Amino acid sequence: MSHASFGNPSRRGFLGSAAAGICTLAGLDFGEPAWSAPGRTTDLVRLTWGLSGLNLIAKERGEFEKLLARDGIKAEWLGPFPNHAPTLQAVTGGSADFSFGGSTTPALAAIIAGSPLVFTQFVVYEPRTTAIIAKDDSGINKVEDLVGKSVAVNRSGLGEFLLVAALEKYKVDRSTVKFVYLNPPDAAPALASGKVDAWSMWSPGVDIARLEYKAHDIFLEGRDLEFQIDYTSYLTTRKFATDNPALVRAVNAAFRAEGAWISENSKEAEYIAQKAGKYSDQVRDQFIAMNRQYRYFPVNDEKFLAELQRAADWLVARKVLPEPIKVTDHLAQL
Repeated sequence: MSHASFGNPSRRGFLGSAAAGICTLAGLDFGEPAWSAPGRTTDLVRLTWGLSGLNLIAKERGEFEKLLARDGIKAEWLGPFPNHAPTLQAVTGGSADFSFGGSTTPALAAIIAGSPLVFTQFVVYEPRTTAIIAKDDSGINKVEDLVGKSVAVNRSGLGEFLLVAALEKYKVDRSTVKFVYLNPPDAAPALASGKVDAWSMWSPGVDIARLEYKAHDIFLEGRDLEFQIDYTSYLTTRKFATDNPALVRAVNAAFRAEGAWISENSKEAEYIAQKAGKYSDQVRDQFIAMNRQYRYFPVNDEKFLAELQRAADWLVARKVLPEPIKVTDHLAQL
């Protein structure tokens, strides 16, 4: 799949242009007080984070806060959260301002359920290692072997849709497989203890589990899925985006800068992630070798939005999402 991307400028050039862009968007000189900035009703942004991913690295490095501080914006980190859905609940409930850069599928499910959320930008990282895994001694070696078995998934999320896609591809009736709805912190020990037979999970949890539980892939997203159905996304409430468009643009730019740094400094980024995730050097080195690249897409990228709409329609048709949704009705107006 090819998209127009933001390119791969040098770290110095990217951070410099991002900082300049933030100041231009907010209408500030560095010395001007934050409260006078047009397009902003607050100088505080509350961000959510988990024990993996870009937000974790942004929090640990501290450059994200420094970039926003140049614009008179203070960043406050809330977490850790186990996955995207609880961060969406925090934003909807008013205890946080941004979800933590997670799956579009639970975001769409939350919007359908009535949450007043809007997307602020999207991310694609590659390679993707989301997979359905089973322990080596389970006797499960292919998707067809899941008949009569239980699989841990997160409801209306990346894990559930991947299992649905795998069963469909190999013509396995969904009614013959038991979907066990668990969040990642509960699913990992369930697989380890044999309470579930397989686990549909994203990185880094799935990569750690392969090694620690002696497990293997029976369906790998990047290899076995014909097109991408789920993307990484950031969301805030419609009111927050309407009241603070300059602040949202500033946060978007800071995340793009962080993604550019990670893309160019994979080794250093993975050492930071390992310290928080507390996983083995073997797992860390596996991630370093992947050299993940982050590409960001704004909410006005029509080609990207068409692909996200295609994904949403696919999920609706398979009842992962309960009803149709028009993606373009739920975008921040920036």
